[in-house]
Amino acid sequence: MMHIFLKRIKDQHHHITKLIGEKKLKESFVELNEFIAKTNNWDLQNKLKEIETSYSYMLDYMRQDIADPKRTEMHQKLLRDTLAIADKACLLNTSLEPYRTSYFKTLDKLKSEDTQYTLDTIQIELEAYTENYAVAGLLKNQDSTEQLNNVRKRHEEIQSTMFSMIWTSQYWTDEEEAVAKRMLESVLITENDLCLFVSAVTLGLLENFDSKKLMLLFDAYNHENNQINQRALVGLVLAFQSYHTRLPFYPEVVARLSHLNENEAFAKSLNRIQIQILLSKDTDKINKKMQEEIIPEMIKNANSHNLRINPDENEEDFNPDWVQNIENSAFGDKLREMSELQMEGADVYMSTFAYHKGYRFFQTINNWFYPFDKQHSLVVSELGDGTGSNVIDLILESAFFCDSDKYSLLFTIMQIPASHREMMTRQLSEQQLDELMNEKSDSMKAFSGRPELISNQYIHNIYRFFKLFKFQHEFLDIFEEPIHLNEYPVLKEIMYKPQLLKDLVNFLFRKAHYSEATEVYNLLLKLEDDNAEVYQKLGYCHQKQKQYAQALSAYSKADMLKPDNVWTNRHMATCYRMMNDYAKATVYYKKVEQVQPENRSLLYNTGSCLVELGQFDEALQYFFKLDFIEPDNLRTWRAIGWCSFMLKKLEQARKFYDKIIEKNGVAPDYLNAGHVVWCLGDMKKAMEFYSKSCELSGSRALFLDVFNKDKEFLLENGVNTYDIALMYDLI
Repeated sequence: MMHIFLKRIKDQHHHITKLIGEKKLKESFVELNEFIAKTNNWDLQNKLKEIETSYSYMLDYMRQDIADPKRTEMHQKLLRDTLAIADKACLLNTSLEPYRTSYFKTLDKLKSEDTQYTLDTIQIELEAYTENYAVAGLLKNQDSTEQLNNVRKRHEEIQSTMFSMIWTSQYWTDEEEAVAKRMLESVLITENDLCLFVSAVTLGLLENFDSKKLMLLFDAYNHENNQINQRALVGLVLAFQSYHTRLPFYPEVVARLSHLNENEAFAKSLNRIQIQILLSKDTDKINKKMQEEIIPEMIKNANSHNLRINPDENEEDFNPDWVQNIENSAFGDKLREMSELQMEGADVYMSTFAYHKGYRFFQTINNWFYPFDKQHSLVVSELGDGTGSNVIDLILESAFFCDSDKYSLLFTIMQIPASHREMMTRQLSEQQLDELMNEKSDSMKAFSGRPELISNQYIHNIYRFFKLFKFQHEFLDIFEEPIHLNEYPVLKEIMYKPQLLKDLVNFLFRKAHYSEATEVYNLLLKLEDDNAEVYQKLGYCHQKQKQYAQALSAYSKADMLKPDNVWTNRHMATCYRMMNDYAKATVYYKKVEQVQPENRSLLYNTGSCLVELGQFDEALQYFFKLDFIEPDNLRTWRAIGWCSFMLKKLEQARKFYDKIIEKNGVAPDYLNAGHVVWCLGDMKKAMEFYSKSCELSGSRALFLDVFNKDKEFLLENGVNTYDIALMYDLI
């Protein structure tokens, strides 16, 4: 019930901010007064009254045509101030009992217990960590291990305090903003801590808009460390997604974006992040494919190919045919599919690790965003000195696991009995391990350091938080929200470029997001209206959405730019056929036939259209040609049988229906065969076929419904009305 009330509050807040974003201030005042009334906050009500008064004066000046050079600037300020009041009212409403989220109650308690901390003191603590750790490590007495552990735990407490403080802060003061910038620029704070710091700023910004936090992310994007700047970039994209309607009201944001527009790499990076987020939205589909197709095929293969190969020292016993068989098998297909998904950046491990987030480590919220660190106290408690076997180290250094999954994997591995873990290590000789480690270490580090990989794995971390954290329902799931960077006015100059739109729409098209792809293709055509391929793909998107008229419009334009294209003609024929315009469909099918005279599908569809047009003689020519090319096809025999019946070639029809029934007849086959033999005068056989059809139909009513629709065909072949009536009762 609490979540329902929270959703109502969030929805009302969203509606108000949408009105403000559309510059409908008067409407927003009405809604906002009601919203504030629930909080009983007089100070907030008075501030809104002041804004309403100022806005009223501004409208009066405009009505009197009084020149005001600062009108636009004043209007933007009023919009910003109204947004701030709406945000504050939302926070106050969600803070009321019983609406307060259980997690934020916990955070409030933590904040009250840590009143001695400010961003200043946190910066000092974080900067001292490296030195404190080094000093504790120099001790040679028996207390060294304990002191190192104390330093780690103290550091982790400060991390947690920092994260909670930044996340729950509504607006930074100028002083807090200055400290945050100093923290970002500090060379004494570790990379991992700065990564966590950027994540806290992002989460805080998503919880409540603060232009100072957004500007901090812009600064972090310019950081020389890829781990930090890619987290900031993801944070910026998520902020643009959430607040694109209000950003134009903040001149400092607009100015920063204008400056970044001069950097071509920034636009490409935004587009890349958008595509990676869209890819993450497909994670449920990928999980389903993994669970229902890929993993079962792997298990099946493991059970059926349990080969134990112990080659002689001087002889290679491995049969190359085995590799070929695997490569050509369904198992090989699934392996390739998984590999392709993985290389594309798809989240293929979500389903694997979804049930491994119950460890104590994940009960602390900031750990969901913390880079993998073997010096974390909980990791050290499992591995002892913070290092595992070469095999474990190799797994944990893999570039294909996000940080969250690396922690899950480690804690899972460490629950395996030590003897079994040793068996893992013994599977590889020391020489093999050394070769593997040496071969992979440099290339792995280079691969792991690529910006696109860092951002993608970070998005996987965020995805796991919003989907698997035990208080997930208390937060707005950003992965359920639409993202269209190229449509946001504040980003139009940056994102509205042909190559960026092509990269985006190619992804959408490849992933069968036809509705979204349609929108982007239409945008792209405003920039490049002479591209036949774009019109073809736009038509295909419409066709997949069963929007056949729009598809034909796009295909026609593609045909003008690239005439007599086989692909275009065939798809135009299909659209006309789906619209029941069989005459035009036949025209286009015959155009394709000139190029592909033996295309089986084409021959069948052309014949089918001719049947619908009542041109049974010509249709038969197509079906007989198809029967010659592809003998023993039931679908072709059925078409020949029906056309023969309609042309009153009853013996020919009987021949084909006999073949169909002998091979694999179904209810409609027995019905049609009954028609044929009845028209030939074999009443007894007709009864037999009709009874069988009725039985296979599973319902006498269903059978009679179909039978009644064929009444006119029976009459045309000489069966009289009275006999048809009698046949109903006989059946």
